[in-house]
Amino acid sequence: MGRGGEPRRARARDEELGAAVARAQEGDEAAFAAAYRLVQPGLIGYLRGLVGRDGETAEDIAAEAWLVIARDLGRFRGDGAGFRGWTATIARHRALDHLRRQKVRPRPSALEQDMLEIPGPHSTSEQALESISTDQALALIAGLPRDQAEAVLLRVVVGLDASAAARVLGKRPGAVRTASYRGLKRLAERLGESG
Repeated sequence: MGRGGEPRRARARDEELGAAVARAQEGDEAAFAAAYRLVQPGLIGYLRGLVGRDGETAEDIAAEAWLVIARDLGRFRGDGAGFRGWTATIARHRALDHLRRQKVRPRPSALEQDMLEIPGPHSTSEQALESISTDQALALIAGLPRDQAEAVLLRVVVGLDASAAARVLGKRPGAVRTASYRGLKRLAERLGESG
């Protein structure tokens, strides 16, 4: 879905993020802190979905990612949405490195309640996630195939559009749209079954 389909709130947040990133690239530390506050909640939710429920591990991976982000910030080119995608890509590489070290395959699992309040590009996904408890969401997302779970996490939790999520995953946008659609459809069916 293109930018025209995103909620106004998400566009405003992306504009605020883009402005903060531009100021941070000029050396404004307060602007970097603002960019961090705008990106970190979605990034943590995404990492928890990749590495499991261990919040400490997700926090550690995010900290490693932010070191790389701070180091390479001057090389970044793009807007607020592009920055979210760029940070998700860096965090994903760190998470996959961690999982390789652990010799464990990525397993979708954790969403925190505060992550459920982040608006996504689909109002139906937002409504579905708001209608269930965190534990139910964790169990449902953990049951999705990995490609669907990761697509749902990137689209709904991080708030990326299909093109940005595709760049993070190294896939085509159509494949990401399909995976997120199937994942959300499967979640909706499971919610319907459970009443």
